[in-house]
Parts: sequence; structure tokens; C-alpha cells
Amino acid sequence: MQDLIELRVRYPSGKKVKMWYGKYLIYGQDQEGKEVRKHRNVSICPKAGNPKWKAEQLLREMILKECGILTEIPSLQQDETVTFRWFVKERYIPMRQGKWSPAYKQTNTDQIERYLISKFGDFPLRKLNSFQIQIWLNGLAEEYSESVVRSCYSNIRAITAMARKQKFLKEDPGEDVTMPQTKPVEKPVMTQDQILGLVNGIEDMHDLCLLQVGIFCGPRASEVMGLQWKSWTGEALQPYGTAYEGQFYSGRLKTKQSKAPIPVPEQVRPVIEAWRRLSKDSSPEALMFPTFGRGERKGQAVPRWGKNFLKWRVRPVAQKLGIPDRLVTFQVMRRTLGTDMQQHGTLKDTQGMLRHASIKTTGDVYVQTIEQSVLAAVNSRTSAVLGDWRMPEEDLSLKGRNLKGPNVIRRSSAKSIGKVAVSA
Repeated sequence: MQDLIELRVRYPSGKKVKMWYGKYLIYGQDQEGKEVRKHRNVSICPKAGNPKWKAEQLLREMILKECGILTEIPSLQQDETVTFRWFVKERYIPMRQGKWSPAYKQTNTDQIERYLISKFGDFPLRKLNSFQIQIWLNGLAEEYSESVVRSCYSNIRAITAMARKQKFLKEDPGEDVTMPQTKPVEKPVMTQDQILGLVNGIEDMHDLCLLQVGIFCGPRASEVMGLQWKSWTGEALQPYGTAYEGQFYSGRLKTKQSKAPIPVPEQVRPVIEAWRRLSKDSSPEALMFPTFGRGERKGQAVPRWGKNFLKWRVRPVAQKLGIPDRLVTFQVMRRTLGTDMQQHGTLKDTQGMLRHASIKTTGDVYVQTIEQSVLAAVNSRTSAVLGDWRMPEEDLSLKGRNLKGPNVIRRSSAKSIGKVAVSA
């Protein structure tokens, strides 16, 4: 049994081909339980073209392999072959993806492949510099939205920071990169008439319940598709997991705040109860809004795909009402709820309803300005300050002001012109 490995030294040796060699100790116990140690001397790699830090890294991987932590020893990459693509796929993504939700993992890896790897994929990592990165980001900002550019900005900085920390880079080229200005992002919301039109146009109880939960409770698409009947308490919906592309992930939620109960308005509660009575399976572990699986899961109740539900069940109704497809998304429903809450509660209430970790996200991203609400607020404030003050009926004259009239200005200009003419 190997309990402890102590790394000692590495050194180059050999007459014809200089090699990096490593020494380390393995501590363990014999059959009697007495501590024993074994010496290891291993050949690591050729010295030519491989700096010491690379030999150290490969030696660590060999030690982890011997401990059973790694199933295979990654091949050592030469300087010019340590490309951006290799580092991202062999180091960055494997180390970071453990914290990513299934939905974010797919979205983020797709964006990394599409924007970052397509640009820098075959470029040697050690030749990457701040100027190249900044010019690339500036070009993205001219064509893409803020969300795409910010994602690329965050990823490239995280990648170069990790490369620097793992000694693949001497300096971090992403440290001095700045986020460029981007095109204004449209953040639409639904109007009251559009919401009422959709609600009145739905004829299926399942669809009506799912739609009202989305519009009036504001869950994320992955959360609403992962709701189980045990989530329904009679007053709130308690998320126990999320669903993405037909797969349920128990216990996986976006943030700690996402685990908070979702308040359900009183007028929506009877709709949920009506759907529960009609549902074929309302046992605690059953999904609230299931569909039937295909292939290996044929006959099983599986989570719906949010996009498919909207595409086939809601948007046909929206199109008849003249509502654009871009407004029929769970993101827009969530943003509309946050925006409308301004007129019915505080910003803190909105944060609690949307279950955001930061109130800055609530205020800057989800809550949109309502011009009539702003006008009403500024009118209210002005009335509170001025009270019963009214504009005097008589005209106010200009008193105490030394204003020159138009004739004075013209005379002054004429004098100046005359002086210029004489001097000429």
C-alpha cells in the first residue's frame, strides 16, 4: 500500500543523448505493518527541447500513474507542439468542467470550440500575447453580442491564467486584456396583452400549467423541466434537480440560491392542482411535466426538452396572435417577471423571486427600465418636494440680469468689422 510519495531531485544525464532523470521515494507498509520505503530512479524524457519544468510535470504524472490516480501517462508535448488546442482540451476543460452544469458545459465548450479554438487552436501556446488576444476580442465586439464577447473574454483569461499557474507560460498574456465595448443587447419583455393572449389561447391543461409556472414563477428552463411532484408544497415549488435535453440531474442546480423555494401566486395554485388531478403519475418522485422516451427509454416518462415544448405547443398559438417567436422563451418570461416586479415590490423582492446570488444580476440583467414607471416616480418625487407650489399667474419678468439685446450684439459686431476694414 502506497501512503506517501516524496519527490526528491531531477537531473540531466547521459553521454550521447542527454536525458532528464527523476528520483522519488515511495513510502508504504509491509505485511507486519512496519513502514518501509522504496527508491525509484526513472528516465523521464530527452533534455533537448524540454525545459526542466516540463520534466517535473511529466514526473509528477508518472508518480500519479504509479499511485493509480492516473490510468495512463500523457505524452510529453514539445515546445512548439504545446498548442492552444492541446492545452484547452487536455488541461483547461478537464479541470474546469467538474463545476459546470450539463447545460453550461455544452454551451461553454461549444463556444470555446467555435470562437477560441477556431482562432488560436494550432497556435503555439507560448507565443500567444496580449496584443493578439485584444485585437481578436475587439473584432468580436464589432460583430457579436455582449454575452458572446464576455464569454470569450472570461474563458481566454481563465485559460491563460491556468497555463501560467501550471508553468506552461512564463507570463499571463490575458492579464492585461480588457473587455471591449459591444453592440447594445436587445432584452425584450412581453406585454400584458401578449401574456393574456397566450394564457387564453392554450387549450391543454398540461401546457397551461407549464406556461403559467414559467410566466408567473420565473424558473429557469432546466428547473421547470426538472420539477417533480414532491416539489409542489401547495404554496411553493422546491427544486430538487434540473433537466437538460431529456436527462434529469438530481441535486444539480445552478447556484446555492437556486435551491430556494419558488413562490407560486395564489391564482396559479389551482392550475397546478388541476394538472395534478389529470396527471397519470403524481407520485412524489414523478416528473410534473414529463414526456415519453424513445429508443432505449421507450415507454418511460422522461423530462421534456424546453425548446421542443415551446416550439410545438406554445409558438403555434403565439403566431396566431402575432407574437414574435423571440418573445416565447423561458428567458423572456423570467425577464418579464423581473421587470414587472418593479411596480409591485422592491428590488430585493425581485432578487428573492428570481433566486439570484447577486442583486447586481437582478438589477442590471433582468430588470428592464419601464419609462412610464420612471415618469410616475419622478412626478411623485417632484410633488413631494414642491408640495402645493404652483406657477405664478403673472408673467415673470427678467429682473436683475444684464442681458444685451440683439441690436447691441449687431452694433458690437459692426464696430469690430469696421475696425478690421480700416486697419486693412
